[in-house]
Amino acid sequence: MELRQLLYVIQIAKEKNFSRAAEKLHIAQPSLSQQLSKLEQEIGVLLFRRTTNSVELTQAGHSFVEKAQSILDAVEQLKQEMDDMAQMRRGRLVVGTLPITGAHILPIVLPAFGAKYPQIEVILVEETTARLEQLTASGGTDISLLTLPLLDPSLSWEPLMEEEICLAVPPTHPLAKRTNGVDVAELKDEPFIGLKKGQGFRQITVSICQQAGFTPDIVFESSNIETVQSLVAGGMGIAFVPQMLTRSGGGDFVPVYLPLKSRPSRTLVIGCSKDRYLSKAAQAFIQTMHETVDQYFQSRF
Repeated sequence: MELRQLLYVIQIAKEKNFSRAAEKLHIAQPSLSQQLSKLEQEIGVLLFRRTTNSVELTQAGHSFVEKAQSILDAVEQLKQEMDDMAQMRRGRLVVGTLPITGAHILPIVLPAFGAKYPQIEVILVEETTARLEQLTASGGTDISLLTLPLLDPSLSWEPLMEEEICLAVPPTHPLAKRTNGVDVAELKDEPFIGLKKGQGFRQITVSICQQAGFTPDIVFESSNIETVQSLVAGGMGIAFVPQMLTRSGGGDFVPVYLPLKSRPSRTLVIGCSKDRYLSKAAQAFIQTMHETVDQYFQSRF
């Protein structure tokens, strides 16, 4: 059974005449009759009673036409829905994000994307780096905001922005008044406050120290970089902090931020699965991220 045969039956039922139906369908009448006979043989029932002057539906024919019309309507609706998605008139996009980093980037991206594509529903999934990689690889998110390095080889990525990493120290720390930058090697005996394992920036912190010849002594851990900074400000240790996430102004919970001589940085990327189709909505969101992030953060950094 083919979709065109459903259309043929509906047209014959409407015209009650093979010649007029064939004309409306733009096919030869013998071809139309042949297709109908083929269909009736396949399903094992007669759909029409043929007389000299007319063609009438049988009881089975009435049921067939009703169901066939529903099927063709559903197919047309599916075509329209796919066309709407292709033309960005509607759709759904699942975006994975690192909680704190996303809180600084998405508020400038989402309004811009929503203004361009108001019918695209955006679902946010906030997770750790490790969990986001798993979700992105398995299709749990369409795209995700991540940091390098990515450990899952099934992911592809493109850079979004690079930002410098600075040192946060308590206001009372001897380094707090340093003006010419800090050598990472000087921090060998310092107590560090870091993110918990599974967080991308945790590995960045360890890597920066290892490149300077030591492993950081992480005395406190948190799942939130804001908590890390509060602990630093309270005198519990020091920490590396991405420039985007530094706090401004004074106050009891604001550390002193110092540049590092080696100028370490982190790269934010947009990741997706190598094996999955990247929808037009996802492509449009990526483009919007590039445009808004470039414009906003160029003026800040």
